[in-house]
Amino acid sequence: MNASEKKVAVAIVGASGYTGAELVRLLVRHPQAEITALTAGRKVGRRLGQVFPHLAGAGLPDLVSIDAADWDAAEVAFCCLPHGTTQDVVAGLPRHLKVIDLSADFRLADAGLYGRWYGQAHRAPELQKEAVYGLTEVARDAVSKARLVANPGCYPTAALLPLIPLLEAGLIDARDIVIDAKSGVSGAGRAAKESALYAEVAEGVQAYGVAAHRHAPEIEQELSTAAGEPVTVSFTPHLVPMNRGILATIYVRLAPGAAADDLGAALQRRYSGEPFVGVVAAGEAPSTRHVRGSNGCLIGVFADRLAGRAIVLSVIDNLVKGASGQAVQNMNVMCGLAETAGLEQAPLFP
Repeated sequence: MNASEKKVAVAIVGASGYTGAELVRLLVRHPQAEITALTAGRKVGRRLGQVFPHLAGAGLPDLVSIDAADWDAAEVAFCCLPHGTTQDVVAGLPRHLKVIDLSADFRLADAGLYGRWYGQAHRAPELQKEAVYGLTEVARDAVSKARLVANPGCYPTAALLPLIPLLEAGLIDARDIVIDAKSGVSGAGRAAKESALYAEVAEGVQAYGVAAHRHAPEIEQELSTAAGEPVTVSFTPHLVPMNRGILATIYVRLAPGAAADDLGAALQRRYSGEPFVGVVAAGEAPSTRHVRGSNGCLIGVFADRLAGRAIVLSVIDNLVKGASGQAVQNMNVMCGLAETAGLEQAPLFP
């Protein structure tokens, strides 16, 4: 059987949340994926089409508990559980499974750092040592050999895709990076929260996690690797009244002798031929509307009015490239499938 005929049996842990449902939406049209198990907590025993009517009629298995799932029938497990709960689940899964974790539990290589930011000791440090940080365009080779992939966070994905090539090329000052990012409400998950009520979110924009958001150490970890020195960023996320999307506006100081055009050219070279990352023409500003529903990331670069500085814009759909789409992309790489399989859909507009 060649790669184009191979079928991959997939289980989704936590299928009743937004990222789980988004995985199902992508995988039911994946030519080489077969969903063999869907697990949930409070929704056990129900059909996924009852929980998410837009997925009714897809011939999906019923939602079961983790203990009731047939793990022997699966090759890949996606974990879509809240932070702090995945470690024990992954530790209990059979070793034959390739695992892609969409929580933050395996993203930070330093287990002590995880404890400081997430308020609890890491309970699977041995697994942490084998986890690969799955920013696919940067870690493709490592992902292809991995058993456990830590799928990046949504804000880090939007920030790291433009910044890593610029730091590696020495075009920006690693000591002066400001990331101002805005996300749709789905990034907060599906659990009932007062702060996510319509009346709390609509007709306003609010900053949150100011100077203390848990994605900051994840961003800094990967930027430090790219720069070859410790990097600390100023990062502030904001919640905006839309369902999907992230816009990261990134302010950087240019390295001596560098110009904003050099940044755009470097990004064009780095992502030439990449199926999901594009650089817009000079003077164009990418919008979340341009990537909605897709696995794409669009990047734009502007010269700042302040001498020696530039502004980099990056947009993704937080549920696709920022979560479930990138997870499917990583699965494709791990299983030797075409990287674009199941992810060819064009963005939705308007």
